[in-house]
Formats: sequence, structure tokens, C-alpha cells
Amino acid sequence: MKRLLISSALIAVAVGAMASTSFAQPPEQDISSFRHGNLAAAQALVAQAFDRMTAAQQANEYQLGGHAGRAKELLREASEEMKLAAIQANHNGF
Repeated sequence: MKRLLISSALIAVAVGAMASTSFAQPPEQDISSFRHGNLAAAQALVAQAFDRMTAAQQANEYQLGGHAGRAKELLREASEEMKLAAIQANHNGF
């Protein structure tokens, strides 16, 4: 009985970890292309890369050792940094 509970817990953790990286939200595209064309274009490319990583995960049946999920997290962070750069440019009067 104890083995069954431990096995069930491990399976639940593994499924949860896979779901958190597999079905994570894509990065936002929230930079105005009118005010910051280059930053908006870069953010769009990040979103495209995120979509390609999702396609790679699906094609490889999510057997990428967590690296694709980590790459997607870094892409979300990059998108957020781009947004912060646009905000800073706004504060500087650009």
C-alpha cells in the first residue's frame, strides 16, 4: 500500500511538471509597433520562437529533457525585458 501511494505521488509530480512546461502561456506581445517598431518586431520574433519550441516539443513527444521548457521560460523573460525597455524609452521621452 505504501509503495502504491509513493508511486502515485511520483506520477502526479511528473505529470504536473510536464504540464507546467508543456502548456505554459506564450509570451505577451504588448509593445506598440507605432512607438517602438524595432522592439515590437523583436517581441514578435520571440513569440514565433516560442511557437516553434512548442512544435518541437510536440514533434518529440515532450522528450527533450526539460530543455525546451526552460527555453520557453527564457523566451517569456526576454519578452518581458523588451517590454521594460519600451517602458524605459517612454520615460526617456522617446
